Amino acid sequence: MIRNILLIALRNFKKDIGYSLLNILGLTIGITFSLFLIFYIKDELGFDRQFKHADRICRIGADIQEPDKKMQWASTQFPLGPTLQNEFPEVEEAVRFISRERTLFKNGDATHFETKIYYSDSNVFKVFDQNFLEGSAARALVEPNCVVISKKIAIKYFGNTSSVLGKTLQTAANDLYKVTGVIEDPVPNTHIRYDILISESTLKSDNFGGWGGFNNYTYVLLKPQTSALALENKLLPMYEKYMAPIFAQYNIKIKYRVDPITSIHLHSTLQGEPEELGSMSYIWIFSAVAFFMLLIACINYMNLTTARSARRAKEIGIRKVTGSSKSLLIMQFLSESVLTSILAVVLSMITVLALLSTFNSISGKSFTIHTLLQPANLLLLLIIALFTGLVSGSYPAFYLSGFKPIGILKGVLSNASGNVNLRQTLVVLQFAISMIMLICTWVVYNQLSFLRSKDLGFDKSQVMTVTVNTGKDERSTIYAFNNELRSLPGIKSIGTGYSYPGGGTSLNLFSLEGKNGRTEKGIVCYNIDETYLTTLSIPVVNGRNFIGQQDTLHSILVNEAMVKEFGWDGQAIGKRVTFPGDTSGNYLEVVGVIKDFNQKSLYNPIEPLLLFYTANCNIIQVKLEGSNIASSISSVEATWSKYFPQLPFEYKFLDKDYNSQYAADEKRGKIFAAFSILTILITCLGLLGLTAFTTQQKQKEISVRRILGASVMSVMALITKGYLWLALIAALIAFPVAWYFMHNWLKVFTYYQEMTALPFILSALVIVITAVLTAMYHSAKAAMTKPVTTLRTE
Repeated sequence: MIRNILLIALRNFKKDIGYSLLNILGLTIGITFSLFLIFYIKDELGFDRQFKHADRICRIGADIQEPDKKMQWASTQFPLGPTLQNEFPEVEEAVRFISRERTLFKNGDATHFETKIYYSDSNVFKVFDQNFLEGSAARALVEPNCVVISKKIAIKYFGNTSSVLGKTLQTAANDLYKVTGVIEDPVPNTHIRYDILISESTLKSDNFGGWGGFNNYTYVLLKPQTSALALENKLLPMYEKYMAPIFAQYNIKIKYRVDPITSIHLHSTLQGEPEELGSMSYIWIFSAVAFFMLLIACINYMNLTTARSARRAKEIGIRKVTGSSKSLLIMQFLSESVLTSILAVVLSMITVLALLSTFNSISGKSFTIHTLLQPANLLLLLIIALFTGLVSGSYPAFYLSGFKPIGILKGVLSNASGNVNLRQTLVVLQFAISMIMLICTWVVYNQLSFLRSKDLGFDKSQVMTVTVNTGKDERSTIYAFNNELRSLPGIKSIGTGYSYPGGGTSLNLFSLEGKNGRTEKGIVCYNIDETYLTTLSIPVVNGRNFIGQQDTLHSILVNEAMVKEFGWDGQAIGKRVTFPGDTSGNYLEVVGVIKDFNQKSLYNPIEPLLLFYTANCNIIQVKLEGSNIASSISSVEATWSKYFPQLPFEYKFLDKDYNSQYAADEKRGKIFAAFSILTILITCLGLLGLTAFTTQQKQKEISVRRILGASVMSVMALITKGYLWLALIAALIAFPVAWYFMHNWLKVFTYYQEMTALPFILSALVIVITAVLTAMYHSAKAAMTKPVTTLRTE
């Protein structure tokens, strides 16, 4: 029987090859791009789950309550790790990661800057297990000046991963590090990534800031059956024991939080995360999109199959008359849909492989053929084949198997108005989903354009940033380098600092006069020289800019946000700021107020900012003329090679670097835009099915109208006008849903562009025009059919 069912299914496939291919095409598109989304979702949900004890690893964070605001930091104090391991029996192991600045490493002719570098404890691999290609996990980071490197780093500096043990890497400051281990490259889906780990014992200071400095990430491996929440409650007394002597005098409260590492990537809201985070809201959105793409593909199959019902009506009637049961007919139609689905899945696998690199470049992922061939994913493909086959075939199976044989053999096919209503409802659902995705795409695009074009309070265009990292004081060389650059054509100005807009900053505690008397407050601060502000076009609105060496000891600049925060309006110049507890009489005096600018991304409000003076800092901003950028870069590179021959020349442009803070949203926006277009394409295929069914049902009416003098255009209008109503109903559903999701998404940003009616109107127009053009295809075909061909049976 099964063989007979399959033979009939194949015959029907060949008999109506056009519709069959259209069905397969719709399912293939839906399955292919649902698979991409499923891979993306699985990767995001799989962050940090590769470790053997992932369910017991937690990171300790800090909730810091100042008198007027609360901060949540991913970093903690240096002594915390050993203290946890020594004093809390729930903690099996505690390890720290201390980030190291961008560092130049070299071995022979191989010279490169590295950024993914951390100091870590010798027991790090007991918590974060890694596959060692060379060396021992237990002994690799015990001695000072030892490093464990990834396979990528080993190949970069030594050409291979074998016989690397005992060899050394040298820094620009001539520090030597002995390689004691080579590990597999860490997987990309982890919230903290490293290429080089240096033994913690290498650090010169045993305390590294004590209980007052937040400068490292602390992780614990909990003993089995230990609750993260229970440990968090047990950590509450640590404030009084270790931190109150430092912070209580400033009315600052601190408590620790214990977060499972598997929740960090999608749920963390802490400041200072080591890597770019994901978003659980996007997981829900992409899950819905994947499901609806499959659902739309299934709806298309239903519409296209029922549109062909008249062609199979006599087959059904004869089979019923000759004794075929309804259940056997249902099995026949379901087997056909499952067979179609299996063919679509096979084609989807081929399409996925063909488009894998394109999707990786859009999403920032690194999927390979092995991703597709994982047993779990192969099982998923089987489930998808069965799901789409059964869901898409269920309605046609029950609908077609319900035909009455007497009516069929007399040539009468039921109008099945209720079924038409159901199909129209399904198309409204398709329209609504397509509109929602289009609206969301437009809003995301508008917001990202707004972020790129908003006045940030500084000029980031044509500013090239180069950084001198040698591990030693290079200010005299930087001075000479900058002087020569200023004489080159194409260079407008040069400024230096220890940070720049979009770069990292320090938060230091200061004592200053506030609205309610003297107060202690954590203020963002860094050092700049006298040309920094002019290079970035940041104006001084009150007082003066730095002049030079006379500003080294006492002078500071503050921004407008700081003036407002502490009630210094009109009285900022001359205000004195001191470091808490400093009884030496030293002070810092405000000599100028600068216009507010966005030091951080537009996710964040502008905070009070304090700037010190230091000449010839190591981060150099070079403002270029716009006429010949390439020539200017070449001139800067030649001068760099003259003054820093030991350093490779690397640069970045400030505008691109600043906008990179929105890279995650841009990637998701591209994914959303691509899938919006695909959703419209699949919807068009569904409309072909519905218009085919509609014109089939109305063919005789159309023929009579044509005989009575109706024009082709009037017949086309008769068929297509119904879709305007369907689109209007879809808009009534899509508009509030899209507004709700986009309103909540925009609230993530401190600065955002208010939604207008334009994205909603344009999205509705796109769907309406697409629907009408698609419907016109079949209606025009029906209108131009000779009436005699249709009415010959009357």
